[in-house]
Amino acid sequence: MKIEAVLFDMDGTLVDSEGTHHRALSDVLDGLGLAKPAGFDAAMTGQSLRAVYEHLVAEAGLPLSYAELATAKYRAFLDRIGELHWRPGAQQALAAVAEAGCAFAVVTNSDRMLLDASLKVLGLTRPDLITVSRNDVREGKPQPEPYLRAAWLLSLTPAQCLVVEDSQAGATAGLAAGMTVIGWPEASRPDMSFGAGALVAPPHDLARLLAGLL
Repeated sequence: MKIEAVLFDMDGTLVDSEGTHHRALSDVLDGLGLAKPAGFDAAMTGQSLRAVYEHLVAEAGLPLSYAELATAKYRAFLDRIGELHWRPGAQQALAAVAEAGCAFAVVTNSDRMLLDASLKVLGLTRPDLITVSRNDVREGKPQPEPYLRAAWLLSLTPAQCLVVEDSQAGATAGLAAGMTVIGWPEASRPDMSFGAGALVAPPHDLARLLAGLL
C-alpha cells in the first residue's frame, strides 16, 4: 500500500534536543544533591517522563512526586530552550516528504507544553499540523497508541503511514502499530537497536532512504 504520511518523532529526530533534555534533568538532580545512575541517559532515551521518574525513584532515591519532577524538569528545559536547533538532515527529510506529496505529523513522548515550545523554535507551528503528545494518549511509546492516534487523525490506516524514530522505544511503538519504521540513529548512538522489521537510515542521510520509500 502506498505511503500517504510520514510520522516523525520530535526529540532527537526533528530537533536536536536529547542533550538539552538530559541537561535539564541534571539541573534538577544537581539541585537535590543527586546524581544519575550509570548509563541513565542512554537507557532512558525516548522514554516517557513517567518511566524516567520511576527509574529515578528506584535507582537514585528521588524524593519528589511525579508532578514535582515534571514541574521542575519542564522549567529547567524551558530555561534552556535557546539550545534547540534542527537535527542535521531533518529539514532535507521534510523536503523529501513534501516533494512526494505526502502528509507529515509529529508524534512525541514529550508533554504538550514542550512539544509546542520545540515546534515554535523550529518554525513548524501551523494550524493544520497534526501532532500527538504524551498528554493526548493513555499510554505513550513504546506502546502503539500515539502512532495509532496520529493515523486516525490523518484519516489513514497504519499501513499508509511511515514512522521515523531515533530511539528503540519509538521504533517499537511504530512497529506495534503496524507501520513501516525507519530507525534514524544519532551519530553519537551507533549502538542503537530498532528491532526486527525496522529499516535503518545512515545518521547523516535520512532523506535518500525516505525518498526511495515514498
